[in-house]
Amino acid sequence: MERQIDIPAKGRRLAATLHYPPLEGGRDAARFPAVAICHGFAGNRIGENRLFVKAARAFAAAGYATLRFDYAGCGESDGDYGASTMDDWIDQTRYALDYLLDLDFVDPQRVTLLGHSLGGAVAVLTAARDKRVKTLALWAPAGHPFQDIVAIVGKAAYEEAVTQGATEVLGYAIAPAFFASLAPHHPFQAARDFGGDVLLVHGTADAQINVEYSFLYQKVFRTRNEGQCEKEIITQADHTFSTRGHAAEAIRATLEWLQQLDKRKTEWFGWMI
Repeated sequence: MERQIDIPAKGRRLAATLHYPPLEGGRDAARFPAVAICHGFAGNRIGENRLFVKAARAFAAAGYATLRFDYAGCGESDGDYGASTMDDWIDQTRYALDYLLDLDFVDPQRVTLLGHSLGGAVAVLTAARDKRVKTLALWAPAGHPFQDIVAIVGKAAYEEAVTQGATEVLGYAIAPAFFASLAPHHPFQAARDFGGDVLLVHGTADAQINVEYSFLYQKVFRTRNEGQCEKEIITQADHTFSTRGHAAEAIRATLEWLQQLDKRKTEWFGWMI
């Protein structure tokens, strides 16, 4: 089942789509685990080649309430994306979590953030601050937001923004504050503050965010005292898993990981201590 919704965020409207399994037994039935999808730089909740639509529908069919939303100024949401900052995206992600956790059919103990590219960095930074996030699925996650985005748009575009007050990227007028807001944030450091389980999915042919980032993320996550980290490397997949086969593989790996976590938790609850 799917429903188009609006999420209030500091006077703005974030456009979103909620996918959820049939509510068999009515509102008193068992609660579903939930996934919120954080799109990347200058993206939207559909994703390239409908990646996020495919993922959300697959998750919902498997029993997961799934929310995909547009950050302010992206897709159908209100606002000016080019004037946004990293702190804005973290706040907006938390508003999305507010919406999800206000649903009476969502299990607050099984909430996952799925972040792609820059959205992966946002997901890490959000999870480090917000204990409502229990697990993370990171698809080709950015690790050094400032350097990564400058590399993607090009040094000339960055310098134009700084000297001229804005630069155009994919139809957005990106302001200097946009770039400046990225520099103070360090997801690799913040990763140590998240205590839940993590899945990393990355393609070997990613020309925008090097696959080595996921190897480094895994090393960092494995230094923690709690929480496990697994990694799925997809041979020849690009940054957006743009072929049907690579998209299906990323979705399959993520869904199987989520189901394994649920199975493990169910088995643990069966133990008497």
